[in-house]
Amino acid sequence: MSEPTVAEATTRIYQSLQADNADLDTHIATLKAALAREGQKEAIFDPAKLAQNNRPGRKLMQAYFRQRGVKVVFEG
Repeated sequence: MSEPTVAEATTRIYQSLQADNADLDTHIATLKAALAREGQKEAIFDPAKLAQNNRPGRKLMQAYFRQRGVKVVFEG
């Protein structure tokens, strides 16, 4: 089985966020590894797909991911 791509890892994070953050740390670690493999420096998320699509929710998400070594930006 191949390693997940950034897009696949991002999809799993969206699903985790909708499922009350189930296995979120595992998915963040997978995303971090996928970013490194693909030579990317940041993960891009669509704020419309977030459970907390407001400024405090986005800032909390950025801080949480940053603590785990992943820089988060939002498109649009």
